[in-house]
Amino acid sequence: MPPPFVPVAFDSLPERPRVPHPYFESEAHETVLDSRDFGRHRVHWRSHGSGPPLLLLHGLMTSSYSFRYVLEPLAARYRVVVPDLPGCGRSECPDAPSYSAPALARWVVELVDALGIRGCDAIGNSMGGYLCLRAVLDDLGAFSRLVDVHSPGIPEARLWALRVLTAIPGVRAGLARFVRRDPRRWAHRNVHYRDETLKSLEEAGEYGAPLGTAAGARAFTRYLAETLDPSDMGDFVRTLERRRDAGRAFPVPLLLLYSRQDPMVPPRVGEALSALIPGAPLVWMEGSSHFAHVDTPREFLEPVLAFLDQPSDPPREPRR
Repeated sequence: MPPPFVPVAFDSLPERPRVPHPYFESEAHETVLDSRDFGRHRVHWRSHGSGPPLLLLHGLMTSSYSFRYVLEPLAARYRVVVPDLPGCGRSECPDAPSYSAPALARWVVELVDALGIRGCDAIGNSMGGYLCLRAVLDDLGAFSRLVDVHSPGIPEARLWALRVLTAIPGVRAGLARFVRRDPRRWAHRNVHYRDETLKSLEEAGEYGAPLGTAAGARAFTRYLAETLDPSDMGDFVRTLERRRDAGRAFPVPLLLLYSRQDPMVPPRVGEALSALIPGAPLVWMEGSSHFAHVDTPREFLEPVLAFLDQPSDPPREPRR
């Protein structure tokens, strides 16, 4: 095992990952979604296995490909449904008025309705976890259980700095142009694993492909500037505080899964969310990363499956 988080040079990446996976054997689908905030656009998603549906939602700068190492074991129990967010992976890049977290949370609910999987269990990683948390607060019926894997959600100082930076005229456009110059290298440099030898040109191509287009690079900068807006996170935190202070549990059973080491989202975010959501267990992944489902899939699956296997409770409050 190489030292943790030591980068591998892009020019030395293998064509294919050293650990095989079934991602390209999963079934590919295209759904045209009529969205309140994003208009009519095409959504790419994959499915694998049979059984009750389980939604997997990826984070910033990745795609459904991120879940490649847990597809097979999850598909032994579930019909795994793995979409690409707007402007990510193979989904269309709509030129929407807003890429805000509230707009994207509504998009998540619209998608589960369109796919006929309302009330499914869900696993969200990073930004995908944050959007799923917000979707549950907006619409109780969207999911029955949720696993949040190292999401952001706390308005930290560096997010305020990012907001100030991206508000400077020309910064977003300049960043989009820079990313487009070599999108595969950008993706390689900015997705961090504890074991960087898991990376490959295949992965860099999957994550870099949308960043190589004008629309995809622009969508990426909008995720940075709008979806991760700390003012929206402040509203999110205040909602959780009001619920906690009123003695109201989170609307559905929730598992918080965080790594002790993460160069992308500080582990203290998991501690803060745990304090805001009493009753939601916080499980620490030792020797893993922000992408526990890539770095340590076996260790990731153990608490996830134990949580999902628990008997379902009836909804805790009426749908709004």
